[in-house]
Amino acid sequence: MSSEVSTYLSTIEGADRAALERIYAIAREVVPEAEEGTSYAMAALIYRGKALIATVQAKKFLALYPYSGAVVAANQHVLTNFETTTGSIHYSAEHQLPEVAVRRIVQTRRAEIDASSRDSKVAG
Repeated sequence: MSSEVSTYLSTIEGADRAALERIYAIAREVVPEAEEGTSYAMAALIYRGKALIATVQAKKFLALYPYSGAVVAANQHVLTNFETTTGSIHYSAEHQLPEVAVRRIVQTRRAEIDASSRDSKVAG
C-alpha cells in the first residue's frame, strides 16, 4: 500500500500536523475506500483513480484542495469565515474547518467523481 499522505504528514510538526491529520481522518471516514496517492505533486487521497482531497501546509496557512472549483463554490455557505480561492480553502491550526464543512466538501467531491465515472461509462 502506498503511503504518500503518511509520509508527507511525517514531515510536519505540532499543531499544523494535527490539523492536517484531522482533515484526512474525516475524509477517510466519509470515503473509506479512498487510497493514498499524489495529485498535482501533493499527497492526496485518491478515489476511483481521481484526486479526492489534499491538505497541505503553506507558508502562511494550511490549504485544503478538493480538486474542483465547483466543489469550493457549492460549499461557500459553510465556508463564510474562511478565505477561499477558485480551488482551495485556507485555514489554520487555530482556526480549523468545522467537521460538518469538511464532510460536505468530501461528500460533494465524491459525488462529482461518481458522476464523472458514470458519464465516462455511458460515453464509452
